[in-house]
Amino acid sequence: MIFTYRKFADRFWTWRGYEIGYCAEGLTENLDKPALVLIHGFGASVGHWRKNVPVLAQEFRVYAIDLLGFGSSAQPNPSDLAYTFETWGQQVADFVREVVGDRAILIGNSIGAVVAMQAAVYSPDPIVKTVLINCSLRLLQEQNQLAMPWFKRVGVKVVQNILGVRAIAKLFFDRVRQPRSVKQILSQAYFHKEAITDELIEILIKPAQNPHAVDVFMAFVRYSQGPRPEDLLAILPCDAIVLWGDRDPWEPISLGRASFTKFTAVKEFIAIANAGHCPQDEVPEVVNEILLRVLAP
Repeated sequence: MIFTYRKFADRFWTWRGYEIGYCAEGLTENLDKPALVLIHGFGASVGHWRKNVPVLAQEFRVYAIDLLGFGSSAQPNPSDLAYTFETWGQQVADFVREVVGDRAILIGNSIGAVVAMQAAVYSPDPIVKTVLINCSLRLLQEQNQLAMPWFKRVGVKVVQNILGVRAIAKLFFDRVRQPRSVKQILSQAYFHKEAITDELIEILIKPAQNPHAVDVFMAFVRYSQGPRPEDLLAILPCDAIVLWGDRDPWEPISLGRASFTKFTAVKEFIAIANAGHCPQDEVPEVVNEILLRVLAP
């Protein structure tokens, strides 16, 4: 399968005075079906869906959006607009109303899955379904920290406080956003190492060179508030389909299955064999086939 390269957003929308990047394909066909809106994870962008958009657009109208602070979207100072799931959820909910203008199915990977659920809670009428791909479990969220031994809770706070010092955070971030470091991080998250290409590394690195990227990083690593996925699943006003790479070292499938399948909103929990944290990029042919099947009218 040959995929169209979607490294950066090629369309822009203004939200609360900030420029938001997105891409779209297949908009003139399949008008009788809900549109798909793809939401990336932390540090990623629309480019992380480059292997999915062209295939899904054969059957659906497809949008992929850069969350505020990432990709081609604006990176305001966190003091001007907080980088939280509430902010991103409202951004996506408004995008569906103002840009899509129709019923939508939200598909999110990692923190993008949490954003998808938050948006559905905010805007239940046009958002008819969510697909959660290796959803972030938010294990460091403040309520989840209460289950940790005291010394681990203290350790988390110490690290967050250290990274709250901009000079220290910048030194750390400068190392993280180097190609070699990005490749090492991806080698942990990806089961299929051949999927870690120079193209993928560039997709992740280029937005990280923007002036306020370190401030976005600082804001998120110190963010322990906001909803857990369980909190949102309990009030989710639409169905959820869950996909999970079974080799994810960051968000273990055992924890996801034990927690998510308790909720009536979850209609299917689909394990993806031999895939890590980002199966839509590692095994796109598998994920695309599943999505086209479970989203068929």
